[in-house]
Amino acid sequence: MSAAIEENLETALDFDKIKQIAALGQAVMPVVLQHVDNGRVLFVGYVNELALRTSLQERIAVLWSTSRNELWRKGATSGDVLELSEVRVNCEQNSLIYLVRPVNPGVCHTQGDDGVNRPSCYYRAITKEFELSFVAAD
Repeated sequence: MSAAIEENLETALDFDKIKQIAALGQAVMPVVLQHVDNGRVLFVGYVNELALRTSLQERIAVLWSTSRNELWRKGATSGDVLELSEVRVNCEQNSLIYLVRPVNPGVCHTQGDDGVNRPSCYYRAITKEFELSFVAAD
């Protein structure tokens, strides 16, 4: 991702993400990563069976990187590890929730004005004019 998408207030929604994953034939499902203590949604990722099994074994958030086509241990390079508390599955068994507890305050790979990784990837809201505005961190 680029700063042009991640740090500006122009709307550039990626409605093709799921189509791109499907075109590559990756066997994945979406997973919502939610803070177990305060309910904050941190971000949405994807898992395949290997990522899910690894998460359950290692008790940390492990995902499948659809862009790099590889296993992704959240925080392996940034230190922003997410300890896994529980995994929940929806009624149709086609999406998951990872209830997690961040080891460090940062979660997102983007940084706020203070130079610290943001505590959630959801740091902007869409206005009724279909523009973006930054929201205050909880």
